[in-house]
Amino acid sequence: MEKWKRDLQEIVLINSYTRNKRGVDAVGALFTEWLEAIGFETKRFERELIGDHLLFRSPQSGKRERVLLLGHLDTVFPPGVFEGFREDEEWVYGPGVCDMKGGNIVALEALRGVHEAFGAVEDIDFLLVSDEETGSDDSKRVTGELAKAYDKCFVFEAAGPDMEVVVGRKGIGTFEIAIEGRAAHAGTSYEKGCDANLEAALKLEKLVSLTDLEAGSTVNVGKIEGGIGANTVSPQAKLLLELRYADNKEKERLLGRLEEIAGTSFVKGSTARLGGSVQRDVMEPNAWQKELVAAMERIGGQKIGTQMRGGVSDANIVAAAGVVTLDGLGPYGDGDHTPKERALKRSFDERIALMKNVLSYHQKKGAICG
Repeated sequence: MEKWKRDLQEIVLINSYTRNKRGVDAVGALFTEWLEAIGFETKRFERELIGDHLLFRSPQSGKRERVLLLGHLDTVFPPGVFEGFREDEEWVYGPGVCDMKGGNIVALEALRGVHEAFGAVEDIDFLLVSDEETGSDDSKRVTGELAKAYDKCFVFEAAGPDMEVVVGRKGIGTFEIAIEGRAAHAGTSYEKGCDANLEAALKLEKLVSLTDLEAGSTVNVGKIEGGIGANTVSPQAKLLLELRYADNKEKERLLGRLEEIAGTSFVKGSTARLGGSVQRDVMEPNAWQKELVAAMERIGGQKIGTQMRGGVSDANIVAAAGVVTLDGLGPYGDGDHTPKERALKRSFDERIALMKNVLSYHQKKGAICG
């Protein structure tokens, strides 16, 4: 069995559901062992309820651009739900084989290749966080602050079906509108009530109308709560909603209209409170990414396609910090977040070879572009 596959199997067989701190830390311990064996030092961000975030630091020469590799340790399935590792002629199967234990293995193997070729790895660090699958609520502050020290970032989420890299991801925000009305008996005192459910329905219609698919924007009210019973005018209601946007112009439009809708009483006497925030800001394609992709094509001797994705990753956080960022440097796979998750074997070899060549070029020349 190839080394990459053996190491992948070892970590896939450890359940690393985000809230399974013991399992997440066990996977992190293996990466600590593997990376310290090739000269990295470990900075641990200890956490009580989730796995520790780990920054693996190589020696800094001061002569090269600083490069950050980025991944996450956690997966989405609680213990006993979807476990195990298997393979056939073309695919490997199991939780995390593409999202994103497989991507972490690509990064590890590329770093091992650089170490073997040069005797050391310098000016390349590797950050593994523990809570990406639940929104990076804790780690995004760590990632955003650390990112400021780097010139380039490669994120090892899964590649596209034709091995594309990701140059853009939508921004995402999650919000709640809590509505207060006034209870009344629906039969004897209907006119004395203020229907919070009706206010919620009117707000929902306004919110959904903000969706603009051509602009890449969606507003989804995914959960509604309200009322007491059929014979009572509803005194309260809640709307839980998500918005996604493909550029900052749309972000400003959506946030402005969201505040306006939340602050407008469509049913006289009702009030509302808006809560929530943008979780990850938009990652917009830019000329610096284009230059980086072109350099990687020259170094790797291959054509590299690019794509936009509606889903988010920690690439959004690093890009928002002003770092030139590419995502999708992991293997190709599908079925992620389902019991059918799989990754294409040959895509591991392709991605490991590409990233070994790119990082080796960085070691020799001091920069990937130019």
